[in-house]
Amino acid sequence: MNVSIVIPAYNEAESLPELLQWIERVMLEHSYTYEVIFIDDGSKDTTWDVIEQLSSGNTNVRAIKFQRNYGKSPALNEGFKIAQGEYVVTMDADLQDSPEEIPELIKVLKEGNYDLVSGWKKVRHDNKFTKNLPSKLYNSVTGKMSGIKLHDMNCGLKIYKNQVVKSIEVFGEMHRYIPVLAKAAGFDRIGEKPVIHQKRKYGTSKFGMERFVNGFLDLSTILFITKYGRKPMHLFGLWGSIIFFLGFLITTYLIISKIAWSTGIVNRPAFYIALTTMVLGTQLFLAGFIGELINRRSPDRNNYLVEKTL
Repeated sequence: MNVSIVIPAYNEAESLPELLQWIERVMLEHSYTYEVIFIDDGSKDTTWDVIEQLSSGNTNVRAIKFQRNYGKSPALNEGFKIAQGEYVVTMDADLQDSPEEIPELIKVLKEGNYDLVSGWKKVRHDNKFTKNLPSKLYNSVTGKMSGIKLHDMNCGLKIYKNQVVKSIEVFGEMHRYIPVLAKAAGFDRIGEKPVIHQKRKYGTSKFGMERFVNGFLDLSTILFITKYGRKPMHLFGLWGSIIFFLGFLITTYLIISKIAWSTGIVNRPAFYIALTTMVLGTQLFLAGFIGELINRRSPDRNNYLVEKTL
């Protein structure tokens, strides 16, 4: 199979029939073998009824229904698990992503020998102050923190080699940082292609301003887990030792000054600074030690992604 198209949907009953027709037309024009995987993320409207109708007699349509709303990341994760195509495309269900971009995304992926190619909505049809400007800031900060230079990290329209989606786990709200997850799994050939962004035809956006705060917290989590998840002592132990040593030096100075010049200790600010730093240093060191103990007992502590064997 050439292409798997994974589409999370939440209260998008109106757009799905038109979206599927659009996808089918593009797939037939380019003679692709394909599957469309809809994930109903606990919709409150008739989204699942529409999906059932669309899948009736259509072997290219597969679907998953969540009992309640979990979010886009779990929906993508479940879709990735069952995707069979050589290439896996993700797109939103609101008709703002154009299926006609798929052939060009495949071409860019092949010619550039990329692991994944992310769409770049150069011209956006969203509110300038609530979406466009915050998105630019978000992409700038994410690029600097992750080292991945993409203009539109959170674009829903992306294409992956199948091996990429089988090697990552998307949870929480990590869908915004799938390129970061892919890079952490060893897939660092990441490309970008400008794509057309359509105006929303039905319904309203399902994402609020809180996504930017949550996004920053999720990025911090990813960067910490990918770098120190298997070696927490390297972070906590290092900084704990540095802070403790700083407190020890201050304490040594206070003791020497007491002996040499008979100056007081407990009535000096340096005493409380030394006490605080030594306590914090000890706590950080112990946090790293406990983290190592937990990591050693983790059942997947020695699970590694193997690309090939001979």
